[in-house]
Amino acid sequence: MKKLGVSLYAASTVALLLWAFYQAVYVAPLDAMQGEVSRIFYYHVPHAMLCFLFFAVSLLGSIGYLSFRRSHTDWAQISDAWALTGAEVGVVYCTIVLLTGPLWGRRAWGIWWTWDARLTTTLVLWLIYVSYLLLRRFAAGPQVQTLAAVLGIFGALDVPIVYMSNRWWRTQHPAPVFGGGPDSGIKDPAMLAAFGWNVLAWLAWGVLITALRYLVERQNQKNLRREEQAALNA
Repeated sequence: MKKLGVSLYAASTVALLLWAFYQAVYVAPLDAMQGEVSRIFYYHVPHAMLCFLFFAVSLLGSIGYLSFRRSHTDWAQISDAWALTGAEVGVVYCTIVLLTGPLWGRRAWGIWWTWDARLTTTLVLWLIYVSYLLLRRFAAGPQVQTLAAVLGIFGALDVPIVYMSNRWWRTQHPAPVFGGGPDSGIKDPAMLAAFGWNVLAWLAWGVLITALRYLVERQNQKNLRREEQAALNA
């Protein structure tokens, strides 16, 4: 029954991604100034929004691990699994942001990259969480999870800075799509619908990958615990 539910959710997610693609590429009107390249908006902005969500999952997991690491329950390992999973999926989404941004910027600004506040803080965010994943992958010792949790919390501090950067400072990056003033927001209903469908589709995809990766990590933890117990009993 559980496998059937996962299969139905996965199939629904794929269908939603296809529908969102259709809305973004074939239904939403083109930007008068940028032409076809403006359709990157429907992928760049949703991934930017959602990477914050998955980094928030990592933040909560890191806080949970530090809170429960001295307890005699599984909550510490459960929290650590969520922290790692959120960081991994967040890095994937943030990588897409950093790849689609220059493609869009090259057409809109005439340059691939500029060291303005929004772009720079986003790159710093990506580097911090890549460092987190490298620490988890290559470091060893009893303190790795604790150090990773501290790094995960430190990285999350950059999220509000990224979000507020083009509000606090004058940047070449466009003004916020929503909440940036009376002229911000999407006015065309077809564009708004395409944007909403893509946010929903990529959220569903991210939730699916996060859940599956969490289950894999929990199984890895249980396998490691069994191996340690077997070594003690040998």
